[in-house]
Amino acid sequence: MIDPKALTTLHCTLDGAIATITLDRPEVLHALNSTMFDELEHLFTTLAADPAIRVVLLTGSGDRAFAAGADIRALAETDAVSGRANAERGHQVLALIESHLERAGKPVIAAVNGVALGGGCELALACTLRIASDKARLGFPEVKLGLIPGYGGTQRLTRLIGRSAALRIMLSAQFVDATEAFRLGLVDELVPAAELLPRARALAETIASMAPLAVAGVLEAVHRGEGHPLSEALHAEAEIFGRLCATADKHEGVTAFLAKRPAVWHSR
Repeated sequence: MIDPKALTTLHCTLDGAIATITLDRPEVLHALNSTMFDELEHLFTTLAADPAIRVVLLTGSGDRAFAAGADIRALAETDAVSGRANAERGHQVLALIESHLERAGKPVIAAVNGVALGGGCELALACTLRIASDKARLGFPEVKLGLIPGYGGTQRLTRLIGRSAALRIMLSAQFVDATEAFRLGLVDELVPAAELLPRARALAETIASMAPLAVAGVLEAVHRGEGHPLSEALHAEAEIFGRLCATADKHEGVTAFLAKRPAVWHSR
């Protein structure tokens, strides 16, 4: 159960099968701190277990920032031990998006409404899909602070856009605008600022209208195949395909298609 009054750094609204999480620390452009990590962890875990929720949207309040990064004042007090613990905490929370929610068959769509820098960009990278406003800017300024991206950025960015492009962004600490981010594949769609949330919502509704077990199956197949030889990945795909062939949703989907009527899904 989500108690909105217990949240201090973000908001969560439920509308049908879609949950929207909004980062809300506008005074620091939604910089990630320990409280926000705790609240994100609570929400991701709760939403993963809620059978009514099919898709999660993640964005920042206002139009200036998705998330500006880690809380620099907190980082200033870290040493080797606390710094590593901070990075591992970030890994733990962001992994909930990729592992817990995706394995529950619930993709997460980042609506990048402004700057997404450092930890904020890492948060967007952990999401299943990314839609950006034409006013968005993304990047990793950590080397200017004597640091590296510590919430998974060195790994997720490289896997997403390739080694050379990722290194150029991280080593130069230069921000990329929305057009360049789209060209690189850092974001999946680019839309005018006024259309960002409506477009993200429309995509979420489209995904939520599909067969629940099939959506979960796609996410599982991609997850299980990553980093493995093609033969092993294809074996996993065939296993999932066969499993779905025995479900009520497959029977309903095929029957509805042949009858030229909308499908009514029953599985969750």
